[in-house]
Amino acid sequence: MVPFQLAVHGRTHKRCVMVVSAQSGKTESILDILGERLDTSPVPTLFIGPSKQMLTEQLEPRIDDLLTSTSLRSLMAPGYLQKKTRKFVNGVPLRLAHGGSSTALKSDPAGLVLTDEADELMSNVRGAGSPIVLGDARGDSYADFVHAITSTPSEGVAEVEKDPETGLEFWADSDPQEIQSTIWRLWLTGTRYHWAWPCPECEEYFIPRFACLGWEKPRDAGGRELPSNPVLAKRTAYVACPNCGSLLHDTDTVEGSTETVKEWMNNRGVYVAPGQSIDKDGTVRGLPPESWTLSYWVSGLCSPFVSWGERAARYVEAVRSGSADDIKAAKNQGFGELYAPATGDLPEWSAIVDLKLPYLRMELPDGVLFITAGVDVQADRLVYVVRGWGYRQESWLLDHGEIWGETEYEGVWFDLADYLEQKFGGMHIKRVFVDSGFRPGKPDTVPVHMVYEFCRRYARVAYATKGKDQRKTPLSVSKIDVTARGGKSKYGLDLVHLDSDFFKSWVHQRVSWPVGEPGAWHLHQEVDEDYCRQIVSEVRVKKPNGKVSWVPRTKRNHYLDAEALAYAAAYMLGVQRLVSRRDERPGSSNEPADDEEDDGPEPPPDRPAPQPKQTIAKQSVASSLARLNRRRGEAL
Repeated sequence: MVPFQLAVHGRTHKRCVMVVSAQSGKTESILDILGERLDTSPVPTLFIGPSKQMLTEQLEPRIDDLLTSTSLRSLMAPGYLQKKTRKFVNGVPLRLAHGGSSTALKSDPAGLVLTDEADELMSNVRGAGSPIVLGDARGDSYADFVHAITSTPSEGVAEVEKDPETGLEFWADSDPQEIQSTIWRLWLTGTRYHWAWPCPECEEYFIPRFACLGWEKPRDAGGRELPSNPVLAKRTAYVACPNCGSLLHDTDTVEGSTETVKEWMNNRGVYVAPGQSIDKDGTVRGLPPESWTLSYWVSGLCSPFVSWGERAARYVEAVRSGSADDIKAAKNQGFGELYAPATGDLPEWSAIVDLKLPYLRMELPDGVLFITAGVDVQADRLVYVVRGWGYRQESWLLDHGEIWGETEYEGVWFDLADYLEQKFGGMHIKRVFVDSGFRPGKPDTVPVHMVYEFCRRYARVAYATKGKDQRKTPLSVSKIDVTARGGKSKYGLDLVHLDSDFFKSWVHQRVSWPVGEPGAWHLHQEVDEDYCRQIVSEVRVKKPNGKVSWVPRTKRNHYLDAEALAYAAAYMLGVQRLVSRRDERPGSSNEPADDEEDDGPEPPPDRPAPQPKQTIAKQSVASSLARLNRRRGEAL
């Protein structure tokens, strides 16, 4: 905490931000800063807390103790001038304001503003702006104004990026739209200093975080791993050095020293920012990013007041409770890290990139038997994926993208129709599922449901869908006998009801499927980062009452929805029942017998028996044209 205190004292930057866990000396540091400034260079000071109760019941007694038990006592104004939330010290006012009081936040100028627990503050105080912005505005009259802000973080998605030159793993810069935590967003706008430790074994520096913490897992008599136990976790907790793999226990002492491992590492710890490096002697090389905010982050593992065993035990206990709120509190308060709902086996987006195969977009790989598509509908675009399917539900991404246009008008739907008519390696898309949960065009503006209209017009391949978590069956079909305009329909429209949980879970299951195994889930080599991020943009969370919900990790989740729709369309066609002929014969080998000719896999449902490719192509085109003409005749 000392570098943060010195940064506030230095008054070189308008903001100093500290992201820290609970029980890490945060409040004591704030009181040190407050007392030093009032004693040596007094300026009007504003202290902002999240609630009036916290200010009057917790903070004000501690400030009173600071003022009366130090040399500041002789500098205090007479007692009749001292109030609960306004005090006079060394000739200047000290005001205590809570985050919901716009009057207190806007009343006086201040040379120093101290904000505690920023993540608990209101985002907007009665339309006047956030308490952070209002606090900044108090300092316009002071050239050396400083706003010191501290808090434990809350929710958001934090990813790690490794510096290829130094090997240090920093928190990556993130899209502010994906971060709910106020203090983390402020930290990202600054210098992004991380507290780093030297390993007592290899002497290389690393940045400790929750991912470095480990503990022994209990096992049954057969050696199978059992759920973690808080007692065992507390007794066996360790921090693993990411450089050499050494397991460090904070109660151990360092060879040649009387210091414990944690004391030894903290005494040699330094702050390092992205772009900087650390020599083995602790010298930091390079300049930090330019910013008018100095920002610092330190892991809760570094707290001298709480052992690694206690941190591990509290986290394990929270996980065993099944409460997302308890896990969130353990992650935020215990480790000073963002919490994003996640399952342990869901990979990061970067792991999705490993599923690429060396085939091009729109290219039809060997093994594809039929093609489906999924379309997610947004107000300003249609998001689609096209996937080819083979035996044992093995699949290949053939294309993905967005068709931009306001979906309450016909133009974008004509573009979608043109796109779906094209061939992929001579093969048409067999079935398209279009999400009808989002309704483009409200009845009071445009009384037409464009999804239903599109699926009615292209009923040969397109089906409207509606999803709901945990239905009795994965998929069912009902008829809509009323037109989108409210009239009586001559031909009923099929509406497919989907179990969203079932189909999204399947996608996430296949994401972790071994690439070389039957049933793998493949991507073309041109797939982009945005697609990969969206595939893991939601996570399945099971609540204590047994109900399941899908919680967004990021706001953009359209490709995940489209992939789930593409699989649902394949499921309707029976892809889950596709096995090759050799798979159906118990005891048969992967290779045909010497006296048996390998006639290849069985065709999927509704697919003609194998014939010469030209014959298949001619029949496919002829039958498609015949069906299309018949459908047009019926429509007329």
